[in-house]
Amino acid sequence: MSRPVIEVAGADPDLDQQLSDHLSEFNRAATPGIAPATELTVRARDAAGDLVGGVSGWTWGDAGGMGLVWVREDHRGAGVGRRLLAAFEAEAASRGCTHVFVTSFTFQAPSFYERHGYRQIFRWVGVPTPEHADVHFRKDLG
Repeated sequence: MSRPVIEVAGADPDLDQQLSDHLSEFNRAATPGIAPATELTVRARDAAGDLVGGVSGWTWGDAGGMGLVWVREDHRGAGVGRRLLAAFEAEAASRGCTHVFVTSFTFQAPSFYERHGYRQIFRWVGVPTPEHADVHFRKDLG
C-alpha cells in the first residue's frame, strides 16, 4: 500500500458529500435496526417570501440535532425563534426522538435556548476566542 498524499484546501462540497456518505454507511453498520439519519429543516418566510429564519438539522434514532439556527435581525424577539424551535421539536418527536441537541457560542443565543427548556451539558471555554465559549445544550422531549 502506498502512502496517501495529504491535501489541504478550502470549501469542498464534493468532499463533504463523500465524507457524509461514508460516515452514514459506517453508522448504519454500527447501529443495525436504526433508520439512517434524516435531515430536518424548518423555515419561516415573510409575506414577500423572503427568509426570516430557519433551522437545519437531523434526526437519528432517539436524538435530534440542530446544526444551524438563525433568525433575521428585524424578526428577533417576535417569537419566530420560539416557533421554529417548537416546529423542529414536534417533528423530531414525531420521528421518535426523545431529546434534541444544539450548540451556541456565548455571543449568540445561549439564554434563548435556556428560556426554552434547554439545559447546558458542556461548555468549551476559549472557542472561538479566549473570551468566548461554545455552549452545548440538550432538551428532553415529552
